[in-house]
Amino acid sequence: MLSNLKPQAPDSILKLIEEFKADTRQGKIDLGVGVYKDPQGVTPVMRAVKAAEQRIWETQTTKAYTGLAGETDYRDAMARMVLRDVPSDRLASLATVGGTGAIRQALELARLANPGVTVHVSNPTWPNHLSIMKFMGLPFVEYRYFDAETRGVDFDGLKADIAKAGKGDIVLLHGCCHNPTGANLTPEQWAEIAAILEKSGAIPLIDLAYQGFGDGLDADAEATRLIAARLPEVLIAASCSKNFGIYRERTGILFALAENSAARDLAQGSMAFLNRQNYSFPPDHGSRIVSTILTDEALRADWAAELEEVRNTMLGLRAQLASELRDLSGSDRFDFIGQHRGMFSRLGATPEQVQKLKTDAAIYMVGDSRLNIAGLNQHTVPVLARAIIDAGI
Repeated sequence: MLSNLKPQAPDSILKLIEEFKADTRQGKIDLGVGVYKDPQGVTPVMRAVKAAEQRIWETQTTKAYTGLAGETDYRDAMARMVLRDVPSDRLASLATVGGTGAIRQALELARLANPGVTVHVSNPTWPNHLSIMKFMGLPFVEYRYFDAETRGVDFDGLKADIAKAGKGDIVLLHGCCHNPTGANLTPEQWAEIAAILEKSGAIPLIDLAYQGFGDGLDADAEATRLIAARLPEVLIAASCSKNFGIYRERTGILFALAENSAARDLAQGSMAFLNRQNYSFPPDHGSRIVSTILTDEALRADWAAELEEVRNTMLGLRAQLASELRDLSGSDRFDFIGQHRGMFSRLGATPEQVQKLKTDAAIYMVGDSRLNIAGLNQHTVPVLARAIIDAGI
């Protein structure tokens, strides 16, 4: 049987990681994988996370199963962090295996509710969005998002395309820190999107993977809150990997905002059913870390302060890189880097130019020229800036 399996195409980012590891050159720079690194190149364990784990170790008395939907404390704490004002009579929630698991379960839920669903997804988007939908056999269409000329959002194209979504279709939106481009929508643009979705009856699925990495913990959730306040049905997939730094704990959550309490109960039961079919009970350690931090005033304050340090470090690197490139190029054509938010920016380089960066300068980034700002430090920024100019970007 197993000999009948077909080889699968390797994940482009995982392949890039292996290439980087095999490169023996000194001074090589990894800007591919989407993981935060401090100036020493380490992905640190946050102070509040260590303190929470210590408390859990000292007080936990059992490793028995949790509920199918995960622990209530975690789901409630995350609802307050993401939505602030929680419409509890309309909100269903589900602990998931990371933000990726939340996306998968959201799409499974959408298909259960509407077997003929089509998903509308930004061009470009996180490649795993497309990979999951293709594997599931879900039909999807792309809507315009990134303007390659300005390196900003093609908002007129976006509006025209998402207006074509039908009633009951899914429109997949990045809540903040768009991956892979770093180009974000303004509050005014989000309000226009809400109006389009209100008119069409399409359902937004918001991928909120980077809350706290852009303009701040609350500011990054404002678009999601606006959509939730305006529309009767909303799906939200959130991740704790980045803002809590617990990547390997695979801690995510799916929210389903329903039109009324009866629909909420149906959604809650269906979501628990989906967990049961997939992995039964969700992992608990990461979610218990998160709930311990979010429900303790001192731990939450320390976590929020360290998260701000992370965010401001990335903003500083953006400003430094934009300044270096302005000086080297004698133009402002790279100023978009300072205007983008989150871990990523898309340079707008060709695959050949990206290859030249790897071959000539040992600088690794994804083939579409997405670079991870958090992979830099103040010493490697000038190296990257010179390499970008030398590559003719």
